[in-house]
Amino acid sequence: MALNFHQLHIFYTVAERGSFSAAAQSLHMTQPAVTMQVQSLEDYFGTKLLQRSTKRIDLTEAGRALMPYARRSIELIRDTDQAMSAFTKQLKGRLQLGASLTIGEYILPRLLGPFGQSFPEISISMKVMNTAQIMDEIMNHQLTFGLIEAPVNHPDMQMEAVMSDELRLIVPKDHPLSKRPTVMLDEVVEYPFVLREQGSGTRLVMEEQLKRKNIDPADLKIVMELGSTGAVKSAVEAGLGVSFVSESSVKHEVALGLLHVVPIEDVRFKRQFYSIYLKSTLLPISAVTFLTFLREKDLQQWL
Repeated sequence: MALNFHQLHIFYTVAERGSFSAAAQSLHMTQPAVTMQVQSLEDYFGTKLLQRSTKRIDLTEAGRALMPYARRSIELIRDTDQAMSAFTKQLKGRLQLGASLTIGEYILPRLLGPFGQSFPEISISMKVMNTAQIMDEIMNHQLTFGLIEAPVNHPDMQMEAVMSDELRLIVPKDHPLSKRPTVMLDEVVEYPFVLREQGSGTRLVMEEQLKRKNIDPADLKIVMELGSTGAVKSAVEAGLGVSFVSESSVKHEVALGLLHVVPIEDVRFKRQFYSIYLKSTLLPISAVTFLTFLREKDLQQWL
């Protein structure tokens, strides 16, 4: 019997998930099939890799020694898929992903067309939801991966920066700042603000940058908190306050003269968008190809 990657992947997933049943659910296999593959791997090495009990799974000394090699084999396969995706043009299938609000409403719709021209046989199903919902659906295996606006820490999740973005100050067309070529941050914070809700990626990036400039976000004059970028733009257009939103989300309103983007001289609100998926999951080649497209293409030509 030869050592094979499939068995290493199953062993690693059992160890990471802590039980055969959880690993079986993650791998879309039956529990007996998972158990059989781990036993075959133990037979190959001639030693026990897992200590089984009624409540939990523990690694033996041999299992602990094998874990970094199993992890490296998974990473190598992922890197191989990524390297070869550039040469794969005849992909077929359906790609399911989740996207947080700004990405799903304003960024991806402009990128799916160019991606579809390069890979016409891949159909994409996208759910637009907040980061917590995306993580829940990934954990429950309802989504393959997600794209989110702010980094998160989760022991089961793999996260990687795939796109750049910048928040810009928007003001109504007749606002005192609308005709200024640039402004300073300490001027901006004196005005009323309309902001995304607490916990949103946009709000988090804005608040962190303010803190770096020794400005307490709690001191802002926040007149309204809203649950979508579209609602924020409408409120600013109505003259209720100023705000920070993704540059890609206001191109239409700026072109029509409904809103103005005002550069801030002493600070920039740059951020990354991240892909997120289970560490124990091997992404399908279609997902790897899509993420490679996001990382390596000059996306600004479409945004």
